[in-house]
Amino acid sequence: MLIKFSRNFILLGLLILANSLYAKVKPAAIFTDHMVLQQRTEASLWGWAKPSAQVKVITSWNKQTYFVKANDIGKWHLKVKTPVAGGPYSISFNDGDQLILSDILIGEVWLCGGQSNMEMPMMGYNGQPILGSNNGILKSKNYNLRLYTVPRSSTTEKQNDSKPSQWKLSNPENVASFSATAYYYGALLNEILNVPIGLINDSYGGSTIEAWMASEDLTSFPEIKIPAKTDSIKELTQTPTTLYNGMIYPIIGYTIKGAIWYQGESNFGRSKQYEDLFPKLVSSWRKAWGIGEFPFYYVQIAPFKYSSTINDLSSKTNSAYLREAQRNSLSKINNSGMAVLMDIGEEKIIHPSHKQIGSERLAYLALAKTYNVKGIGYGSPNFNKLTIDKNKAVVSFENVQNGLTDFSKGLNLFELAGADHKFYPAKATIDGSNVMLTADEVKVPVAVRYAFKDFVVGDLFGNDGLPVSSFKTDDWDL
Repeated sequence: MLIKFSRNFILLGLLILANSLYAKVKPAAIFTDHMVLQQRTEASLWGWAKPSAQVKVITSWNKQTYFVKANDIGKWHLKVKTPVAGGPYSISFNDGDQLILSDILIGEVWLCGGQSNMEMPMMGYNGQPILGSNNGILKSKNYNLRLYTVPRSSTTEKQNDSKPSQWKLSNPENVASFSATAYYYGALLNEILNVPIGLINDSYGGSTIEAWMASEDLTSFPEIKIPAKTDSIKELTQTPTTLYNGMIYPIIGYTIKGAIWYQGESNFGRSKQYEDLFPKLVSSWRKAWGIGEFPFYYVQIAPFKYSSTINDLSSKTNSAYLREAQRNSLSKINNSGMAVLMDIGEEKIIHPSHKQIGSERLAYLALAKTYNVKGIGYGSPNFNKLTIDKNKAVVSFENVQNGLTDFSKGLNLFELAGADHKFYPAKATIDGSNVMLTADEVKVPVAVRYAFKDFVVGDLFGNDGLPVSSFKTDDWDL
């Protein structure tokens, strides 16, 4: 009898808990004290309250009052007008019970996604340091730089809300455990633009790109198995759709200026597929956010000896193919840019220690292309055209603002091939925005490759110091 009473009591308690879950107005987990909202826009706010309750929202920056009615399960959503950058401000939510979020700044908000090279904290990984990070951490106190990390979550069902987390102020304690790539990016934007910057770190080490994509976006890829809701997840970071469901879907709509992305290492053996998946991810996220073709800047994976990490010799172990897929994506993704890391890869460590260099190259793209800062180099020279003149190949580049350079060290990474498809080292000389190539073994050149190796240290740059991506002009091994 006692056991029966206890069970009934537990069931009654669970019922009461379910009915009172949103008895007090509750914004979505990403809305907390210290957050940054995108300036000069209509920023989305949403959350839960009593079913069918009217929620009153007051924004302190303009003393404006908004009313929104929760639906029959208590969900509500509205947009509020934001002013030019500034703060601090507060937002009051009230459905009979009041909640106030305080110390809110208005500025520029960036979503920062990817795998371990985005997730890698300023303090580094065990045995894998970030150069100069201790000094960077020491000097990181900045009231106008705010940090948010979406908690890890891998699930087969789309989640209405993410796990709890908090917006944090930039200071040594908080920055030490925050994404180094995101931090250095945001710090430079804040320094140059002199407005508050909000960074949303939404990354998970070891993840494949398809894990960050919605199930409806993968239907055109029959080779990718989409898990059923009842399936168990054997690989938390590499099961299609699961990170999208747990870490992207719950925050879709948080108004952002743009996104930065550092991912591809876990897809390096499937380059042709990646070349289709990546633009699809970008278009899908843009459609979901509903704010147009927001800027999307990404890091090309750095050279690394990937071939040492796998046993399947039938796959393409040369990561240059994935870098080529990312380079080709530039022409497929509008309002995008790619930061090239050909000069700072490490043969035995997949996480380059020169994180600040890569992050600042991302920032150059945003500052020039999104914020219209003039006079700086911001994009690496990119292969444009191959011209054959008898025994000589002429490679021309676009986005060459002030010529090419090898910093007087010589060019040793170009190769030439003739009709026999055999590549030989080429003699290379720079002529303005062109590179002239010859090889004694190739009488009539047909194809050129540059730095097309798994691990290599690039030796061709624009005069602004931005390295040229590896590339190839042939399609012989696709």
